[in-house]
Amino acid sequence: MDVGTRRALRVAGITVLAAGLVAAASVLLVRDQMVRQRRNLFDSLSLKRMAALEHMARQNPSVDHITLLKDYISWEPRKILRNRARAIVERMEEEAAGLNGSVQEVRP
Repeated sequence: MDVGTRRALRVAGITVLAAGLVAAASVLLVRDQMVRQRRNLFDSLSLKRMAALEHMARQNPSVDHITLLKDYISWEPRKILRNRARAIVERMEEEAAGLNGSVQEVRP
């Protein structure tokens, strides 16, 4: 191999490594934000709870999300936030039911 080829391979390797590190850091940051938002759902400040609800509203439906929101509804002292959480749960349950209903059974 000549010097130019080695240099190109080195640059490509460093680029791939840097991209991998950026991707790993991004995943960790997103995970941290998700954990923080879930924690804020039960914060003492209603503004943080509202922001956490809006974060949850953007999530895909899952059993964990629906269960968490139902726990939140039973805990939340403010009616407006309870109603918002109920609306999110209803949307998630409808989407989850739609996902189950759209799957067709394959028979051999």
